[in-house]
Amino acid sequence: MFSHIMIGANDLEASKKFYDAVLGALGHKPGTIDPKGRCFYRTSSGVLALTKPINGEPATHANGGTIGFLAPSPEAAAAWHAAGIANGGTTCEDPPGVREGSGVYLAYLRDPSGNKICALHRPG
Repeated sequence: MFSHIMIGANDLEASKKFYDAVLGALGHKPGTIDPKGRCFYRTSSGVLALTKPINGEPATHANGGTIGFLAPSPEAAAAWHAAGIANGGTTCEDPPGVREGSGVYLAYLRDPSGNKICALHRPG
């Protein structure tokens, strides 16, 4: 359904450092900067892009919005969370862990621009 997700970043360098770390914890390569100064993370299942807003206004996060990343294991999701905290992210929501009733492991962060992101592992 999705080809890509593009999110705004006020400090592209800080955001790239953050996403290189959290996505690296899930086994993805560092982002690449294009000639327009946007950062892209390309995978076989889609693209995440970071950009300063085209209209020149500050980037703002979506209230109620979350971008979720699949994690291959609870340990990978925990490493993702730790990498985010160590690289300018802030924890939000409940602490990382298995959610009662679903068995799903979730870890939530806010990136340097305030976007809410999540690592999710669904058990086999």
